Amino acid sequence: MSATAMPRRRSGRPAQDPVQATVIIVLWLLLALFVIYPLIELLGTAFSGGEGYSLGPLISALGNAHYLKAFRNSLVLAFLVGLLGTAAGFLFAYTVERAGLGRTGRKIFDLVTLLPLISPPFTTSIAFVFSFGPQGLISHDILGMQNANVYGLRSTLVAEALTYFPLAYLALRPIIASIGGNLEEMAFSLGSSRWHVFRTVTLPLTVPGLANAFLLLFAASLADFATPLILAGNDLPVLPTEAYLQITGMFDLNAGAILSLMLLVPAALVYFAQRRLVVGRSYVTVTGKGGGQTRHQALPPIARALLILGCASTCLFIVYLYGLLVYASFVVAFGANDTFTLASYRAIFTDGMPAIKDTLIIALIGMPIGGLYAVVVGYLVCRTKFLSRQAMEIVSMINYALPGTIVGIGYLIAFNKQPFAITGTALIIIACYIFRYSPSGIRTTVALLQQIDRSIEEASFSLGAGSFTTFRRVMLPLILPAFFAGLGVVFIRSMTAISATIFLISINWTLVTVRILENMTELSLGIAAAFSVFVIATVLVVTGILNFILRQMTSPELRRSLSGYSA
Repeated sequence: MSATAMPRRRSGRPAQDPVQATVIIVLWLLLALFVIYPLIELLGTAFSGGEGYSLGPLISALGNAHYLKAFRNSLVLAFLVGLLGTAAGFLFAYTVERAGLGRTGRKIFDLVTLLPLISPPFTTSIAFVFSFGPQGLISHDILGMQNANVYGLRSTLVAEALTYFPLAYLALRPIIASIGGNLEEMAFSLGSSRWHVFRTVTLPLTVPGLANAFLLLFAASLADFATPLILAGNDLPVLPTEAYLQITGMFDLNAGAILSLMLLVPAALVYFAQRRLVVGRSYVTVTGKGGGQTRHQALPPIARALLILGCASTCLFIVYLYGLLVYASFVVAFGANDTFTLASYRAIFTDGMPAIKDTLIIALIGMPIGGLYAVVVGYLVCRTKFLSRQAMEIVSMINYALPGTIVGIGYLIAFNKQPFAITGTALIIIACYIFRYSPSGIRTTVALLQQIDRSIEEASFSLGAGSFTTFRRVMLPLILPAFFAGLGVVFIRSMTAISATIFLISINWTLVTVRILENMTELSLGIAAAFSVFVIATVLVVTGILNFILRQMTSPELRRSLSGYSA
């Protein structure tokens, strides 16, 4: 019997598969409710005045000198963080891929650079206060400075760059690795010097990656709410914190919505620029393959030593900041009374226990739902065909691309009234996490599915299996790494995020990150440090368990297939 005589059960045809059609309808209803509806409500609130809708509020905001200063500061800060963070990310990526580090050295660099990504957003800021504040270890105890001022552009810039440069590292490392050594070897064979090869071969091939990394950091800084709130001070207003203060301090939703919209324009431009760069990644495959044999030849000993020294110094500084954090959590008052105590930990496990319970409950509920949502959407947009497939992919990414302040204010406006009055419940926080952070799992699922031959599914369909059975019994086991990646991202962000959910907490449901902020503003720095240490330890334990389970359930070959997409 020929293949054409088999039953015509094809994937991606909702009309032929009621289960798939139902899933698509349900997903669209959820996306309409938790992505599109809040944005519409945000726009409506921003442009509503006393006599209906108008551009008056926006025009008025654009004429406000303080708002324009905050807008300008946001752009300048994001630009500088993009430059500094991308340079640091390139330094680490180039060193790891070209300096001939051993396995242990690579693991150390990987672990240290990932610490800021799994920490609460206040961690670096708190450590900066401990180190360079009025009673800081370096500023006061070592340098003897009195009333040192840690607040302002420089501290905010360095703190954000340290927090976000791992994003550039993760984005640039596979690009530099994919360039390989063959192209450099050919340049050497033509008589080029090492510096000339780096300047004319290696660096130009990484330019699209550098641009993409810059945009990633620019967007991250633009959306950052926590670091400027602590370190910027009064002379450096930025839009996310101004929007927060308008809503929580002035109870002015309209002003908060307008300030969010001012963030929306550069955020949207960055998103589309980044998307365009990511789509045009063919330069990686054009540059060649392999090439590890020439790494030692391409890097002279002095350059190699300087690169390793630069990276090691940065790692030591990061470890120093986290060491200060741990130390501060075990003393009475950092800088004033260094007597050992467990009072901070007693406080977080007594008064802070409700926040810990709420955070863990929300994270553990959101984690499996977010992971499942990510693989289902990723599978549908990558493997099936229906009219709204591309629209679903774009809409599912909207909350991921927008700054958290915009998403949070949109949710606050949309779900604070009928018919969807869920403000004050855990549901709104869980939904916010799922639809804001699961898109990274969607991207991972799509990337992994692109490596799986469609003939596997076709074989299942040809044997009479439906799309649900094929997904459950054939595809799901193959994309388990993407599922676990989605679980990990949603859990980490549920434990550490604040920019969106600070607008959604209530008396009934609060979060650890919010308690950290409260303790920072009350100058209870030891308790804030103890909360931060608890969050980092919890994230490390849970992600370690997830990785262990994944190793038990998948083959090494399948795990390696995910490694290139983890960024």
